[in-house]
Amino acid sequence: MMKLSSSIACFWYVFMIIISLYSVEAREVVYNVVTKFGANPNGKTDTTNSFLNAWKTACNSAGYNSAIIYVPRGKYVLNQAIFKGQCKNNIYITFQIDGILLSPKDYSVLGKTGKWIAFEDVSRVSIKGGTIDARGMALWSCKLAEKKCPAGATQSLLFSNSKDITITGLTSINSQMFHIVINGCQNVHMEGVKVKASGTSPNTDGIHVQSSTNVNIIGATIMTGDDCISIGPGTFHLWIEKVVCGPGHGISIGSLGKGFDEPGVQNVTVKSVTFSNTENGLRIKTWGRPSDGFVRGVNFQGARMNNVNNPIIIDQNYCPHNEDCPDQISGVQISDVHYKDISGTSATRVAVNFDCSSKNPCKRITLENVKLTYRNQPAHATCINAYGSASGFVEPASCLSR
Repeated sequence: MMKLSSSIACFWYVFMIIISLYSVEAREVVYNVVTKFGANPNGKTDTTNSFLNAWKTACNSAGYNSAIIYVPRGKYVLNQAIFKGQCKNNIYITFQIDGILLSPKDYSVLGKTGKWIAFEDVSRVSIKGGTIDARGMALWSCKLAEKKCPAGATQSLLFSNSKDITITGLTSINSQMFHIVINGCQNVHMEGVKVKASGTSPNTDGIHVQSSTNVNIIGATIMTGDDCISIGPGTFHLWIEKVVCGPGHGISIGSLGKGFDEPGVQNVTVKSVTFSNTENGLRIKTWGRPSDGFVRGVNFQGARMNNVNNPIIIDQNYCPHNEDCPDQISGVQISDVHYKDISGTSATRVAVNFDCSSKNPCKRITLENVKLTYRNQPAHATCINAYGSASGFVEPASCLSR
């Protein structure tokens, strides 16, 4: 009898564990923006309130570990939409997007607000799939014609002061200005993101990261009119890998040093990237003005250049329109920057250009296994105030001072 009771107790214990595990797995809820919140996917009706209400409901879901906001196929017009945290019970929220999100057709609407889709002070948020289309073509035309135009939405998608963010399989097209901005965030993983805008579209950076720590950008394809990826002050521990860039202005650290009291950039890795018909490849640029900023601990490894104007460039005399900085010297300190396994073709004779500050010369720059050609001939390199070393096969020949 005692043996039987022990067997029953054991069975009951196992049964309760299974039920407990099942209940944990089952604590997920799905909110459909169409069927539950009335969003009309006809590409004409404003659905902003439906999305905001879906977020509010998901954010306040009680008794669940995670919530999915599901966006079915179709076209959804969104005015400015700002999703704010912190959510109840630290719930994990996923936007599963099978449709297309459209900005208002009149670009002046977002031009007055500054943002389009923004997540502020959130945590444990994921975006999976979908397309966001800011319909910026008319605004680009207005700007290129030098007419009186609004600035446009400063970004299509913004994450600000947030943590534990995942963006996978998202496509951003035709941004009015920047496509995706990560500002003041921690622990962000982006993978399989696609960005597309005309090569002549003004100020349409693909992905911009600043004041953020532990950001990964993996497997992105970026075609745009400005930097494919731009890295602003206060960025630490950034990993970029398997990115295809072009057209565009390349991957750029900076511009930095516009202000004096500015945080630096440290521990950046750019690995296995391809540039095609871009203005720059791997660039660091700083304003020619006083600053206590810095760039250090940067690894550029495994880059392929296809007809790139400036494959490798450090420009510490950046001064657009020669305003607010003529005859001044950059105070940004650049050190410990490493270039390894860089190959391909330059569209200009000078493939490597290190134009560093006379006040704070570039230090501990290394070149290893670099081969860049210009019209099937060795390209040239120029160095000003640049110190470092070269190893392995390096062409053009290193001009770094020791």
